[in-house]
Amino acid sequence: MYHTVYILRKVLFLIVLMNGYLSFQIAAQEVEPWRKGIVVDEFLFDTAPFPSCHSATITETPTGLVAAFFGGTRERNPDVEIYVSRHVDGDWLPPVSAANGIVNDTLRLPTWNPVLYQIPGGALQLYYKVGPKPSEWWGMLKTSDDGGKTWSAAIKLPNGYIGPVKNKPVLLDNENLIAPSSTEGNGWRIHHEVTSDFGVTWRKIGPLEKGDDNLDAIQPSILNHGKGKLQLLARSRNRALVQAWSDDDGETWTSLEKSDLPNNNSGTDAVTMRDGRHALVYNHVLPPGDLAKGPRTPLNLSISKDGKNWHAALILEDSPISQYSYPSIIQTSDGLLHVVYTWRRERIKHVVVDPAELKLKKIKKGVWPKLKNYTPPTVTVGEPEEV
Repeated sequence: MYHTVYILRKVLFLIVLMNGYLSFQIAAQEVEPWRKGIVVDEFLFDTAPFPSCHSATITETPTGLVAAFFGGTRERNPDVEIYVSRHVDGDWLPPVSAANGIVNDTLRLPTWNPVLYQIPGGALQLYYKVGPKPSEWWGMLKTSDDGGKTWSAAIKLPNGYIGPVKNKPVLLDNENLIAPSSTEGNGWRIHHEVTSDFGVTWRKIGPLEKGDDNLDAIQPSILNHGKGKLQLLARSRNRALVQAWSDDDGETWTSLEKSDLPNNNSGTDAVTMRDGRHALVYNHVLPPGDLAKGPRTPLNLSISKDGKNWHAALILEDSPISQYSYPSIIQTSDGLLHVVYTWRRERIKHVVVDPAELKLKKIKKGVWPKLKNYTPPTVTVGEPEEV
């Protein structure tokens, strides 16, 4: 009898010990800093027919998610092409070349910055650029009627038009599709390219005034606050994300002004969610000293109700190795947020976020909130950062 009681006590002790250990492990996972809300964290591919890739875009089609990016030997190399990956039956299919910069038998140029847009009830559009460098590129457009499996012949946009320069166009209530765009040839300037027939005809708005600080900004994204009120957020050379506002569906805009958020002279993206809040993906990095450009790490997600006051939500990457950049963010029909971005110029990362699970902390004076068990990494130099 004594031995039986002893054994039972030992078993109960072990059960309690194991339960405590499991509870500790679960608790440790739950308090992992700045990761709550992530439901998928994956690469689009493990191997590819190119050593370097950059500038991803993503959209939802009737047949599933589609992503695109440029890949080749290295940015600016003539062999850089636009690659497309489709999400089928829970997996990303290997990337396939969808566009290149072959001009004729003797001239081939690099391609740049693809942007995907799904026309409601219509074709999938692929906007991209061709040219030796950003100051000399031109806009191209292809379409797909089968969710990115096959593509039409390329159409050159009208002279002087490049389409959305990096981030997705936004369809307004007045049925105008507004493509946020910019130029780099004679100083950095932001403008918009608008089409009322999904790319058949175009007109321009801008360039926007640079403001009292003569701000240099490119690659805007557009947030829709409703009732004709729009906001743009853009990359800048001025150590801050730059913004401007419109009260008439983008026909006129305020001058550019600095926001309270830092920018490291790297691309960002933002989306207005169905609940009216706004999600922004960017490197929350203030370059050292008075430099205009800083490391492209960490990569952050912030949320705002009004586009002015932002709350820290996630750190998607915080490795000390620089080069987590050029994000693209959308909200799919199931309410989830999808983000794709450059991972060290080697691969493209895909992260899915449940916005209902996010734990938010207010960003005060542009400083990312501190947590007891999170220490920002010491940044090392990664691959040279270009566009």
